[in-house]
Amino acid sequence: MKKDSKIFIAGHRGLVGSAILKNLQEKGYTNFLLRTHNELDLTDQLAVQQFFREEKPEYVFLAAAHVGGIMANNTYRADFIYINMMIQNNVIYASFINKIKKLLFLGSTCIYPHEAPQPMAEDSLLTSPLEYTNEPYAIAKIAGIKMCESYNIQYGTNYLSVMPTNLYGPHDNFNLETSHVLPAMIRKIHLANCLHQGAWDKIRHDFTLRPVEGIGGDASEETLLVILKKYGITPGYVTLWGTGKPMREFLWSEEMADASVYIMEHIDFADLVKDRKEIRNTHINIGTGKEISIREVAYLIKQAIGFNGNIIFDESKPDGTMRKLTDVSKLHSLGWKHTVEIEEGISKLYQWYIS
Repeated sequence: MKKDSKIFIAGHRGLVGSAILKNLQEKGYTNFLLRTHNELDLTDQLAVQQFFREEKPEYVFLAAAHVGGIMANNTYRADFIYINMMIQNNVIYASFINKIKKLLFLGSTCIYPHEAPQPMAEDSLLTSPLEYTNEPYAIAKIAGIKMCESYNIQYGTNYLSVMPTNLYGPHDNFNLETSHVLPAMIRKIHLANCLHQGAWDKIRHDFTLRPVEGIGGDASEETLLVILKKYGITPGYVTLWGTGKPMREFLWSEEMADASVYIMEHIDFADLVKDRKEIRNTHINIGTGKEISIREVAYLIKQAIGFNGNIIFDESKPDGTMRKLTDVSKLHSLGWKHTVEIEEGISKLYQWYIS
C-alpha cells in the first residue's frame, strides 16, 4: 500500500475498525473511504456496488460485522448468520467486480470446533462440530474465509483472512444486552461498585451515556434498581454467567489492528500457499497464545476498579466453550507478536471507559 492509496475500512467506528484507522493514520496513510451505517448499509447489495463503482477503493479492510456475547449469539441466531453473510458477500463480491488490489477479511476464532485440540491451529477448521451457542455466527465467518479462498483460487485475487481471538479495547461494546464477556464484566463491576458506594450520580451518568433496555439515567431509583438486578448487579454483589472456569485468550484491539496492517503491508496470498497441493485453511490466527480463566479476569477487573463487594458465578448459566486458545505459530513465523498483557489492558480499558 502507498501512503495515498484509497483505503476503505468497513466498520471504521467499531472496536477493530477504529483501531485500524488509528494505526494507519499513525503510519502516515492519508486517503480513507469511511462510511457510517446510516451512510452505507453493507447489507444492501446495490448500495455497496454503487459505492465501489463511484469511489474505486484500492484496498479494503472488512472489519464490519454483527457481533455480540454468548447471550446475544444464542438468542438472535438468525440475525447473526444473515447480517454477517450479507455484509461479507456484498463487500467481497463488490471488491472482485471492481478489481481492488487487496482485501483483509476479519473473522473470529469461534470458527473452530467445540472440541478442537488446544491450542487451536488453523488446520483444525471443519474437523468436528462447532460450539452450539455461536454456531450461526461461526458458519457465517467460515463462509467468508472460503469465499476469499475461492476467489483467490479461481480468479487470482489477493484476499486474506485473519481470525482474531477475543478482543477488547477502546470503543468496545458495553451494551449489557449484547456485549462480549470482558467489557460486560467491566461495566457490571463498575456499576456494582457505584451502587456499593451509593454513587447514584455515577450510575445515572452511566445509564445516560448507555441506556439499558431503553432505560436512561433520568429513570427513578426503583426502576434503575430493577434493571441493575436483572443483570446481576445488587448492593455488595455482582453475579456473572457461568462457572468462571472457562479459559479465554484476550488481545488488545489496537494490537489486532497493528497485526492487520502488518499483514496487509507485508503478506500476500501467494506467501501462504507455497508448495500446497490443496489450498485450504489459509487464514491466520491473531492472538497472544496465552490464556486466563474468566474467574481470574473478573478478579483482575475487580482489583482495577477497586470494588470491595463480592462476585458470584451463576452456574445455571452456560459457559460456552471451555477453552479457546489459538495457535499463533503461523503469525509469529510471519514476523508479528503481541506486547500488551491482560493486566495492563484491563487497566487501560477501564480508564478509557470511565473517561
